[in-house]
Amino acid sequence: MLTLICRHFIARSSYYYALTAIALLVMMPTFSFVPDGEHLNQIRQRDFITLHTRNTPTTYYEGRHGPTGFEYELMRRFADRLGVSLNIDASHHPESVLTAVREKGDLGAAALPLLTDTPGIHYTRPIINMQPLVVYRRGLNGIDEPGDLVGLSLGTLSGAGTSKALRELQEDYPELSWRESHELEVAELLAQIEDGRFDAAVIFEHQFRINRLFFKDVEDGFPLGDPVSMAWAVPSGRGLGLLESANRFLEDLQQTGTLDQLVARYFGHDDYLEYVGTRTFLSHLDARLPRFTEDFKQAAENTGFDWKLLAAIGYQESHWDPDAVSPTGVRGLMMLTRPTAKEMDIENRRDPAQSIDGGSRYLRSLMDRLPDDITGDDRLFMAMAAYNVGLGHLYDARKIAEMRDGDPDSWADVRKALPLLQQREWHSKTRHGYARGGEPVIYVRNIRRYYEMLEYVERSRQQFFQLEQTPVNADPLLMFELIPPLD
Repeated sequence: MLTLICRHFIARSSYYYALTAIALLVMMPTFSFVPDGEHLNQIRQRDFITLHTRNTPTTYYEGRHGPTGFEYELMRRFADRLGVSLNIDASHHPESVLTAVREKGDLGAAALPLLTDTPGIHYTRPIINMQPLVVYRRGLNGIDEPGDLVGLSLGTLSGAGTSKALRELQEDYPELSWRESHELEVAELLAQIEDGRFDAAVIFEHQFRINRLFFKDVEDGFPLGDPVSMAWAVPSGRGLGLLESANRFLEDLQQTGTLDQLVARYFGHDDYLEYVGTRTFLSHLDARLPRFTEDFKQAAENTGFDWKLLAAIGYQESHWDPDAVSPTGVRGLMMLTRPTAKEMDIENRRDPAQSIDGGSRYLRSLMDRLPDDITGDDRLFMAMAAYNVGLGHLYDARKIAEMRDGDPDSWADVRKALPLLQQREWHSKTRHGYARGGEPVIYVRNIRRYYEMLEYVERSRQQFFQLEQTPVNADPLLMFELIPPLD
């Protein structure tokens, strides 16, 4: 490029202008000769990319089966796309992530808010929106709007994006004051609300979803300000190849629906906590399930099911009550009929271990007896429906589905056909006649929901485990910087 400029000026017989142009180009600080792919090529040559992150439930943590977390899942896929291994540095808080990216590279992913004026940093396209949320200790009344925060003992995390919402609020409420820390994480902040050290805090909504199971004395209040975008950070001044590759990768995840699936997996089950009966479920989860967990796990090992699925069936059947008895005489934790217990060689239906063993083997036998053309989740859901309504009525519903031009091997179509067994127009055309076909539909739906709740709780407990490993500071307030009211 310099040669072309010189030739232009030489053609006009002016060496002076040519030399001046060269000098100006050399001195221009914004002009860069860094190839766009320099940083990306370095990553590929060394065969790994370093992720600077935080050890939190929403980013990266060591789960029961190895590394996991929302942003870890994204980064692992990105490293695979680049064809390199993933090196993780999880020793950071949000502000130190950016410092590490600037000084060391390669990429920062730590629920970072997209702030366009950050020196030395390029941000990727937005990944998800993060809504700041006011949470407060149960028992405090009238925490309904921003003005209610004045005079409260209020905390947040610095550098995470929530402090920005408070600073904007302070412009309207100059007397507002709070404490912020970069040494703690959300779970520790919520623990300090329960302990009475803070009245309230500002965190992100998705962070509260993950942690709320373990802080039953912390209530969600109201959204504060506008959502901020979560993004990844890469160093500026080293070419745009890595940034462009990350943006293409994130765009592909969004277009294929993979991003939505990961968001739902990690953050999307908060509605379960509002579900009718959920508080009862959670109380039974702690008070009743531990007594039977090993029996469910043993039955799962014998039959190939997920133990949490068997536990979900047990909850739907009896609320994990081994002495449960129905008006029709079925009894026990898995509510076995007398003929089913005999078929499964169960002597005592009220013995929880025998009941769980018999119920799980009966479910397996139902699955094994279904036609081979029924596969995947369709096969499981139909076996569960048969556990409730009987295999004969399930076959009748498959026949009705086929008569209605549906697919008898699809649970979606059979689910629509089952309630028709209650109508003479349809059950008169079947072998086994009338059945309360609406019940197995609700039955399967509830089990799926209980199973997903058990999955959610187990995953949250794995994520929460890190809080229990965190050393307790003698005076936690020493970790916070006081942000005083405006003068």
